[in-house]
Amino acid sequence: IMNEVLIYDTTLRDGTQGENISFTAEEKIKIAKKLDDLGIHYIEGGWPISNIRDKLFFQLAKDIEFKNAKITAFCSTRKPNINVEDDKNIAASIESGAEAVAIFGKTWDLHVKEIMNNSLEENLNMINDSVSFLKSHGKEVIYDAEHFFDGYKDNREYALETIMTALSAGSDYVVFCDTNGGTLPNEVEAIVKEILEDLEQRDFNPKIGIHAHNDCSLAVANSIAAVRSGAIMVHGTINGYGERCGNADLTSVIPVLSLKMNLNCISKENLAKLRKVSRFVSETANMVPQNNRPFVGKSAFAHKGGIHVSAVMKQPRAYEHMNPELVGNDRRILVSDLAGKSNILYKAKELGIDITGNGFESGAIVSQIKMLEQDGYQFDIADGSLKILMEKMTGNFTPAFELVSFRVNIEKDKDFECYSHATIKVRVGNEVEITAAEGHGPVSALDNALRKALVKFYTKALDSTHLVDFKVRVMDGRDGTSAKVRVLIDSRDEDRTWSTIGVSEDIIEASWQALADSIQYKLSIDKK
Repeated sequence: IMNEVLIYDTTLRDGTQGENISFTAEEKIKIAKKLDDLGIHYIEGGWPISNIRDKLFFQLAKDIEFKNAKITAFCSTRKPNINVEDDKNIAASIESGAEAVAIFGKTWDLHVKEIMNNSLEENLNMINDSVSFLKSHGKEVIYDAEHFFDGYKDNREYALETIMTALSAGSDYVVFCDTNGGTLPNEVEAIVKEILEDLEQRDFNPKIGIHAHNDCSLAVANSIAAVRSGAIMVHGTINGYGERCGNADLTSVIPVLSLKMNLNCISKENLAKLRKVSRFVSETANMVPQNNRPFVGKSAFAHKGGIHVSAVMKQPRAYEHMNPELVGNDRRILVSDLAGKSNILYKAKELGIDITGNGFESGAIVSQIKMLEQDGYQFDIADGSLKILMEKMTGNFTPAFELVSFRVNIEKDKDFECYSHATIKVRVGNEVEITAAEGHGPVSALDNALRKALVKFYTKALDSTHLVDFKVRVMDGRDGTSAKVRVLIDSRDEDRTWSTIGVSEDIIEASWQALADSIQYKLSIDKK
């Protein structure tokens, strides 16, 4: 294994092939800056000839000084039976101004003959001409051997010949692509080792990379397997975004290489930025972050069982494979009906709640939480509501406002959509405020009315608070429309996100509980 491994990010190209993922050129520039700051070595910006957005990205990138990363353009080998000088695709990559070019070619004879209707010889000529031409224009060339592992299994000699052709033409790196994502880690490790030995016997000393797709949920494992056999470059995307099941997730690859294999990948200082970069890309892609994503997910270092929490409080290594702060994450202690006293003590300290000297024991709080969870509450996903509950039980809660009453009206006639209107009466200190507002649905109307009532008291706090997610779950469908529902609201401001919960047979009542807790939580935090 080489001591240094280069990270090649293709979030801005391969990542955008994922379903429901799209970035503007300006958003791609913002992500590229974050990736550069993280210490990524290569950033693949896109395919310059494929669309206006990618072409604009490279134009904008020319005016930016990247301190760590080489901006890389992507393209294919020249088209069959034309001169490379006449290929607009390769010309666009050169004109992009990118320091490096990743060029993919066919390795699998099945694709050459049955998909392209090409000859094996002409495919080799295409590889040779394209790599040579790019090198003659001063580009660093990264040759992506598409469908390498499938091609190697079907026709070993031809797959090897395509690699030698790229190397002979001057390619700086050759990247083995598991394009269909169907290869197993033991196969990757054996094949990479075997072909490196074969190439060295033929007087080649290649620099090898790996580009793995996740169709068998093995992209990260395959990337690590390739490194174990001598690959020094790993391709992937932030959060594993990509076509079908995605690409190798760099938020897992990077800490495995750096922390588990002790390889020179990115610095410890930059590694601590990993979670923030993951969240930034998620937000920019408008994708909900996966809580159970290893290393950077919200639940990656979350502990729920009372026995686990008791052990973690004494020695974190007992139930954590690493210090979460190394990747910019945090340890989270969850409180639920599985909680013990240790959970409460830890959580109270984390939330800044003094549970001593108020006549309350942690055991009493555990009992109350277990009773409420039996009714449908779920406090391990609603820290905001948990904080308010614990403050109420310990005499630490001072409400920022109190509800006097509200009324929500929904009107519908045959020619128009539903119309929602809410009236609310709240008390803030000694003042009573009555307001009304419309909304896109009853909960929206209620939210607007509450904000309107409180805005003169808490203008700054409310202006910075936004609802980002609203979920409704029927607890037991056997009761039909009379079933109890759980409403979960996620809110955010400039610095934090929090979740609140409500449970009732009435969806408006449940929504009010979660909505009121969300505003109370924000105002209590700002007060401190």
